Amino acid sequence: MKQTSMNLYNIKSKNFMKKRIILCGRATSGKDHLRKLLEDNNYKYAVSYTTRQPRINEVNGKDYYFKSREDFQDMIALDEFHEYVVFNNWYYGTTKEQFYGGSDIFIMTPAGLAHLSKEDRNESLVIFLDIDENIRYKRLLERGDIDNVERRINADQIDFKDFKDFDIRITDPDFNKESLSYISYFLNSVPVCNPETN
Repeated sequence: MKQTSMNLYNIKSKNFMKKRIILCGRATSGKDHLRKLLEDNNYKYAVSYTTRQPRINEVNGKDYYFKSREDFQDMIALDEFHEYVVFNNWYYGTTKEQFYGGSDIFIMTPAGLAHLSKEDRNESLVIFLDIDENIRYKRLLERGDIDNVERRINADQIDFKDFKDFDIRITDPDFNKESLSYISYFLNSVPVCNPETN
């Protein structure tokens, strides 16, 4: 489908009656920042599960549910996950209860998106934060990530190679609350599931 440019946003899809928003992007592309902006507008974030160690200032149950590898594998055995992936030797996943039970915002990798059924993908608005690598590299250094910066950049290059499964592409590294006005029509077209608005 031909993309339409809208300032620093590229819109691919014209069908925006969606059940959920999925944010996808490489390390330090701004996924958490955009997620928090959406939460400020009454969207409900599905907190992912991970076996990664918490970063400084990350809160269990708010940023992630931090699990041991053994606990995560037990959840897999119990078929609790709608999708899960292994990235940089850490598990990340979203439960079935989260995906179908009241959350509107999700953060996924391309591999996570690939696990969605055709119906689930059609019901999802995927926003790809495609920020310049030099900017992300600087952010990784400033963040003091627990993972090796070069390793993370290289892993993202592999994970996002030829990635095209998105509806909206954001290339502006400084997007903020005002920047959301450029895609507000598309965001407002997503019928949120939380009880405050339904």
